[in-house]
Parts: sequence; C-alpha cells; structure tokens
Amino acid sequence: MEFPEGLKYSKEHEWVLVEDRVAIIGITEYAQQELGDIVYVELPEVGEKIVKDDAFGAVESVKAVSDIYAPVSGTVVEVNDTLPDSPETINDDPYGDGWMIKVEMSDRDDLKDLISAEEYAEYVEQQKGEGDEEEGGEEEE
Repeated sequence: MEFPEGLKYSKEHEWVLVEDRVAIIGITEYAQQELGDIVYVELPEVGEKIVKDDAFGAVESVKAVSDIYAPVSGTVVEVNDTLPDSPETINDDPYGDGWMIKVEMSDRDDLKDLISAEEYAEYVEQQKGEGDEEEGGEEEE
C-alpha cells in the first residue's frame, strides 16, 4: 500500500497536499481499498466554506456510504469535476487524478493536527490489527 511522502494525512483517511495557502484533498489508498469499488461521489460547490473535522462530502461504494471529513478549514476554490462521471478514478489513482477538492485554508495551524506518511502507515497497521482482534491491546515491540 502506498502513502506518498510529502503529503499530510488525517486519521479519518484523507490526504492533503499543501501548495502555498491551498490544500488539495483526497482519500487515501487505504480508504479506497476498504470501501471497494466507488460508484458515486458527492462534493461541495466552489465557494462553499468547509470546517475542519466536519463532513464536506461523501463517497458511495458497492459496500457502504462514507462521509469525507475536512482535514482543514477554508473555502473550496476548485472541485474535481471529473469524479461525478468517473468515481472509479478514486480507486485507480487516489493520489493523482482522484483528488477531490482544493481549499484555500483559513488557518494553516490546522496542518499541525495532520500526520506524516510514516505516522499514517503506522496508524493504518494499528487499525488493521484492531479489526483482526476481538480485544484491542498494546502491541509489544
């Protein structure tokens, strides 16, 4: 599974690429694999304000419907208009053509709550472990 360096990650499985004051946001490879084949995407409109940790859209797969949570607050400045007609792009290229929205951040301090690729990989491994076990426990090293 791939978690590119240079991106920031949320524990809700979104990734963020920062370019000046703009955050490009999508869901991670782990998230799209867990969802399965994505068949529908709901995204906000350009100009809409999103709030960190609130849902800004949803993805529907053959398995479930999942909200997508804002890793940062700000104003949507661009939406990936190809996704409603080709939602499978998220499965095919989650870190490239599968990006969802671009947001002009209202507070760059929001980025401090995000984690690195290495930290996210560790988090995903913990999530997988918890899914395999009845009881959550600390792993020994």
